[in-house]
Amino acid sequence: MARRRDIGTDDPRVRVRPGRGSRPRTKRRPDYSGAPRGSVTSVDRGRYGVLSDDGVALVAVKAREIPSVVIGDRVALTSDLSGKKDTLARIVEVDPRETELARSAEDGESSGQQRVIVANADQLLIVTALADPPPRPGMIDRCLVAAYDGGLRPILCLTKSDLTSDAEMRRLYEPLDLEIVTTSIDTSGNATGMAELRELLGGSRTVLIGHSGVGKSTLVNELVPDAARKTGDVNVVTGRGRHTSTSAIAFVSEDGTWIIDTPGVRSFGLAHVEPDDLLRGFDDLSRVAAECPRGCEHRADSLECALSDYAQTSPRAAARVESYRRLLAAREAALPDYER
Repeated sequence: MARRRDIGTDDPRVRVRPGRGSRPRTKRRPDYSGAPRGSVTSVDRGRYGVLSDDGVALVAVKAREIPSVVIGDRVALTSDLSGKKDTLARIVEVDPRETELARSAEDGESSGQQRVIVANADQLLIVTALADPPPRPGMIDRCLVAAYDGGLRPILCLTKSDLTSDAEMRRLYEPLDLEIVTTSIDTSGNATGMAELRELLGGSRTVLIGHSGVGKSTLVNELVPDAARKTGDVNVVTGRGRHTSTSAIAFVSEDGTWIIDTPGVRSFGLAHVEPDDLLRGFDDLSRVAAECPRGCEHRADSLECALSDYAQTSPRAAARVESYRRLLAAREAALPDYER
């Protein structure tokens, strides 16, 4: 016997429309494998600059189901791809990333959370001034670790060589088999080292990163004459540069060279990097650590740690071991309590 539907009354005059069946929501997504592709060149408040594979500069929005899009992402596109004024394309899919440059927040509610800055870059140009402001090896080391962890080739760019010698910084980092280029651009526009730098960057996708005031925007303007990035001075009281670039942007040349400028950073958290991965930023220490006992954590109080013995061999070795152990401590401090 069929079960009678309860309509809330026994009055036969009441007629109830038959219920509409509900179809289960499908998890199958449209196939965008054949959709036009492009690369993201800028991100600004929900609008994405995209250079299509046809060479058209587009403005796009992303589909709601896509969690995040960053500069360098390869994306599938639909809607209006004409690039005309006031038209919008739509990002419907993000291709798998080949490389990721990521950093972790170091304070606030998001402490320890990973944030991808740029995708699919080939190189990371770590820009540091030799003076005004003075170099900060700790920041350089963090960027090196992030580069190796993300699959990028690191290059160290020493600016303002007209103010002081680069000998000490080269002595500190050349043992890492790290490509180092020294540059100087004075107020009259006279530049040195730029030919070597252009050769290193040509045909590649390179991210520039560094503290405010190190001359990063000046470099970008020299490399990309139409970039018109703002430049600033160093605060005479704090010794820190003022932020001039407020958002990341990629400048793409006809030969396929990408120059990706990022805002000046105060810190570079590494909570997303596993401890074993930190040694990838220290080639000299990695060979030494192979002699450590199994399970060695490489801290100053670790028993029979080969790094402690190595640190006694020279001032340079001591500085490298100290820097590596400082990164270990900084990473742990950025982790939530339950992950320590």
